[in-house]
Amino acid sequence: MNDMELSEEKDNTIQSIFCCCCCCSVQKRQVRTQISLSKDEELSEKYPQHPRPWFSELPSKKQHNRSWGQPSKRKPLPPLPPSEVAEEKIRVKALYDFLPREPCNLMLKRAEEYLILEKYNPHWWKARDRLGNEGLIPSNYVTENKPTNLEIYEWYHRNITRNQAERLLKQESKEGAFIVRDSRHLGLYTISVFVRARRSIQATIKHYQIKSNESGQYYVAERHLFQSIPELILYHQHNAAGLMTRLRYPVGLMGSCLPATAGFSYEKWEIDPSELSFVKEIGNGQFGVVHLGEWRAHFQVAIKAINEGSMSEEDFIEEAKVMTYVLDDEYISSSGAKFPVKWSPPEVFHFNKYSSKSDVWSFGVLMWEVFTEGKMPFENKSNLQVVEAISKGFRLYRPRLAPMSVYEVMYSCWHEEPKGRPTFAELLQVLTEIAENG
Repeated sequence: MNDMELSEEKDNTIQSIFCCCCCCSVQKRQVRTQISLSKDEELSEKYPQHPRPWFSELPSKKQHNRSWGQPSKRKPLPPLPPSEVAEEKIRVKALYDFLPREPCNLMLKRAEEYLILEKYNPHWWKARDRLGNEGLIPSNYVTENKPTNLEIYEWYHRNITRNQAERLLKQESKEGAFIVRDSRHLGLYTISVFVRARRSIQATIKHYQIKSNESGQYYVAERHLFQSIPELILYHQHNAAGLMTRLRYPVGLMGSCLPATAGFSYEKWEIDPSELSFVKEIGNGQFGVVHLGEWRAHFQVAIKAINEGSMSEEDFIEEAKVMTYVLDDEYISSSGAKFPVKWSPPEVFHFNKYSSKSDVWSFGVLMWEVFTEGKMPFENKSNLQVVEAISKGFRLYRPRLAPMSVYEVMYSCWHEEPKGRPTFAELLQVLTEIAENG
């Protein structure tokens, strides 16, 4: 190769580096690149090096320049894994109505769906309704809204015994009235259904255990298999299919009785004294005085004022946490509902079931109070003893001032079965006649 050719090659090589515009120069660049790569491969075989991932990720100068003219062929990065800190949003269904008690609360309407945004604490959750309103709700007023969750169905009763189920269904006294309850065997469920009297049998309560096979399918009659208990119940609501009657009337317990909520919906132990008003003194002792009062002119509270030096501040705060604001003679049931036991009929303290006939029972107790000049009903008995006594058939005695005709009226209000009690219209008529006839 002569000097002219060498100089010409050098010029073309320089041209290829800076311009890359003529065909021959591009070919020479490709040849040089191939040679360079082959030399690198030889070197890597002789002298293997450890990879440097941090270095390989850096774009080369050529890649950087090329990206302006054409899109990169590099594969997109995989998506980032979801944050472990973020909580999964869950949808719930309201089991009860809830009216806001504080500005930060959200109203609940039974059977409507809500989105849980944050579990503020075990008792109060932040939720959003379908209109976009947000606020705190009591956690025991809602349950997760998914088809396999039995608690969203009216016919399901978690804590109810066989005897309680029979009593409840006999009160309904309808062919096909039914409930589903937890069985005595852990993890199993039982259908209890009312069957009316026929020629050969009397009215009875039948109990059918819901079984499952090895595939996890549920059944009562083995020929009819279902993937879930709600599917099974829905089928037997339309087809007896091995049962003595189809499941016609689901019986619920909710009624108008609401579970108790745990304190205020915010962690605040100090309130503005100007928001309290004193009504009357209801007790005193060596540590201080207790007043009946109102908070924000709406909530009835007990206001305890301790004597200076009688108790440390830490002990006082601890007592306040334990003692949360109960002034009347109430009983808290296993479902969390609160009601005055001594004025309540059996269906209330057994099943939380309210009606006008449960009001008639309470009216009978009120009559008793009037004719005893304000005595406390069952004054020497605890709430538990009252429940046991009423369940066994015991009733309040006849007051000294009550004529037998009046006592018969109040006693009629205390019939064990709601349908056996008079209506308020009948009570008005009978009491009017007694008053007119002396």
